[in-house]
Amino acid sequence: MATIDSIHILKEYLTGVLDRANHHAHNVNEIALAIAGGIIWRTTNNIKVLSREGEMKNVLWLLVDDKRLCFVYNHDTFQIDIGEKSIQGKTIVSFDNKTPLKDVKDFFENL
Repeated sequence: MATIDSIHILKEYLTGVLDRANHHAHNVNEIALAIAGGIIWRTTNNIKVLSREGEMKNVLWLLVDDKRLCFVYNHDTFQIDIGEKSIQGKTIVSFDNKTPLKDVKDFFENL
């Protein structure tokens, strides 16, 4: 697991996510930027990302106060799922490019 503790690492992570989304997940390539903004806005601790063999993957964990959230691309629904605590945790909400930006803002605002 890698910790995102600088804007450079966050930019590298987001570039990888967007590159992969543009390649095979066109239905989340736009909403991912709105979600990234919400993550930056609401995080209260370091952001963690899944890393394998030195490469950052599409799973991210975020702490907002004492609530741990997991962000992951769902290959079955073609959406970004936000779940409680872990990849296997209960899905709280899912977003894709059809999601109104207001819904993204409201989700992060109400954490």
